[in-house]
Amino acid sequence: MKPRDIRTAATGRTLLPNVWDVAVLILVIGAMVLIVYGGEQTTAPLSELERTPVSLDPSNLPLYALRTTLRMLLAIVCSTIFTFIYAAIAAKSRRAEMVMIPLLDILQSVPILGFLTFTVVFFMNLFPGQVLGAELASVFAIFTSQAWNMTFSMYQSMRNVPKDLEEATQSFHLSGWQRFWRLDVPFAMPGLIWNAMMSMSGGWFFVVASEAITVGNTTVTLPGVGSYVAMAIQQQDLPAIFYAMLAMLFVIVAYDQLLFRPIVAWADKFRFEQTASGEAPASWMLDLFRRTRALRALTLPFSALNRAVSNLRVPLPRLRPAKAGNPPSRLIDVLWIGLILAGTAYAAWLTYRYLSASLSLSDVLIAIGDGMITLVRVAVLIGLATLVWVPIGVWIGLRPKLAERIQPLAQFLAAFPANLAFPVFVLAIVRFKLAPDVWLSPLMILGTQWYILFNVIAGASAFPSDLREAASSLHLAGWRWWFKVILPGIFPYYVTGAITASGGSWNASIVAEVASWGDTHLKATGLGAYIASATEAGDFPRVVLGIAVMCILVTLFNRLVWRPLYAIGERRLRLG
Repeated sequence: MKPRDIRTAATGRTLLPNVWDVAVLILVIGAMVLIVYGGEQTTAPLSELERTPVSLDPSNLPLYALRTTLRMLLAIVCSTIFTFIYAAIAAKSRRAEMVMIPLLDILQSVPILGFLTFTVVFFMNLFPGQVLGAELASVFAIFTSQAWNMTFSMYQSMRNVPKDLEEATQSFHLSGWQRFWRLDVPFAMPGLIWNAMMSMSGGWFFVVASEAITVGNTTVTLPGVGSYVAMAIQQQDLPAIFYAMLAMLFVIVAYDQLLFRPIVAWADKFRFEQTASGEAPASWMLDLFRRTRALRALTLPFSALNRAVSNLRVPLPRLRPAKAGNPPSRLIDVLWIGLILAGTAYAAWLTYRYLSASLSLSDVLIAIGDGMITLVRVAVLIGLATLVWVPIGVWIGLRPKLAERIQPLAQFLAAFPANLAFPVFVLAIVRFKLAPDVWLSPLMILGTQWYILFNVIAGASAFPSDLREAASSLHLAGWRWWFKVILPGIFPYYVTGAITASGGSWNASIVAEVASWGDTHLKATGLGAYIASATEAGDFPRVVLGIAVMCILVTLFNRLVWRPLYAIGERRLRLG
C-alpha cells in the first residue's frame, strides 16, 4: 500500500503528517516531558527539601514555576471532578440539597489556613519521609481555593436550564445520565469555564500559604513561586518580587493561550441562543489542532468512547419534590430534617466540649467581635466591587473579541497575590502613620472583585443574541435596557459570583489583616488576624473557635441575604 493511500476508515482523509502535525507533536512531547520531570520531583525523600532549600536566584524560577503550575493543574482537575459529582447531586436531589448547599457555604468559608492546620499532618503521615505527602497537602490546599467557586457555578446553571430544553429531553426519552451529559453539562459549560479560569487564578492568591506551610512547630517549604515570594518578603528583596511577578505573568499567559483560550473557543458552541452570535471567540491553538491530520486520527478512539458514554441509558435517581397531601413523602421530609438537626447539634456539642476545656466565654466574645468587624469589611468591599465591576463585566462580556484581549490581563490581576502588595501598603501606612484597620482592608479586594467580574463576564457572554436583538427592536436603551434586559439576564451569574466573592473575602482576610515586610509587622483588628495569629502560634482551640465563628457568620449571611436573592433569580429570571 502506498503512503498516499493510507486513510482513516471514518473520514477517508489521509494520515500523512503535515507541518501542523510537527508543530503539535513538539508541543505535546514538550508538555509530557515537563509533566514527567515535575512528577519525578515528588518522589524524592523529604530530607531533600532541607538539602536544597528555596533560593532567590532567578535561574531557579522556571523550575519553581513548573512545580507550582503542576500543583495547580492537578488541583483544577480534582476540582472539576468534584464539581460534576457534587453539583449534580445537589441540583437533582431536593433532600440532598438541604445538606449539601449549606455544607458548601461552610466549606468555602473555612480559611485555607484552617484546612492546612488539620490536613498537613494527615498527608505527611500518608507518605512518611517523602515529598509526596507535602505535595498532596499543598494540592489539597489549592483545591480548597478552587472547587467551591466552580461547584456553585455548575449548580446555578443546572438549576436554571431553560424549560423548553428540559421538555425536549423528556420528549426524546433521555435517561438521567443522558440528560446530564447532553444537556446539563453543555449548558453549564460557558459559565463553568470562566469560573475555572477564576479558580485557577484564585489559586495563585493562596499559593504562598500552600507552599510555605507553618503550623505550630511544623514547617514545610516546597519549591515553588509561592515559597519564593514568601522568602522574598521575609528578606525584603524587591528585585526577587519583580522576578516572581514576571514568572507569574509568563505562566498565566502560557496556560491562557494553551489551555483556557482553546476551551473558551470550543465551548462557544454550547451557548444557548436561537440566532447566530455576532462574533465567535477564536484560538490559534484550537485552529492548530484542527489542522492536524494525525492528531485528529488519534482522537477517533476518544470520540467513539465519548459517544458510547453519552449513549448510556443509566437511570440516575431523581428525588422530586413531594406533592401536596402526600403523607409518606412529608413524613420522610420531617425525618430527614430531624436527622440533619440532630447531626448539627451533635457537631456543635463536640465543638463546645473541645473549646470549653481551654477557653472561656470572654474568648468567644472576642472572636465574635472580631468576626463582626471583618463582616463589615466584607460587606463594604462586596458593594464596592459590585458598583465597579458589574458594568465593566457586562461591557466586556458582550464583546467576545474584547473579552479575548482582556482575559489574560484579568487572569493576571486575579492571580496577583496580596502578599506582593505588602511592600507598598506597609511602607505607606508606616510612612504616613495611617490606621491599619482601615488601610489594610483594600488588600481584601484583591481576593474579592474578580469573582464578580468573571461571573458577570460569563453571564453577559452567555446572554442569548436573540434577546439582545429583541431589545434593540423594541428600542430599549439606557437605564431601561440595564434594568429590563441585561441585569435580569446576568442576575443568577452575579449572585453566584457574589456568594463566592464573599467566601473569597473571608479567606483573603487571613492574609490582608496581617501584613509583614521584613521586620515590620502590621495587624488589623478582625477575625482573619485572629485566625492567622492562632495558627502561627499553634493554638488549636483558638483556631477551631475562629473557624467556627467564621463559618457561622458566612452561613448566616448567605442564608439571610444571598440565598433569597438566588431564589429570585431562579423563580423570576429563568429563561424559557
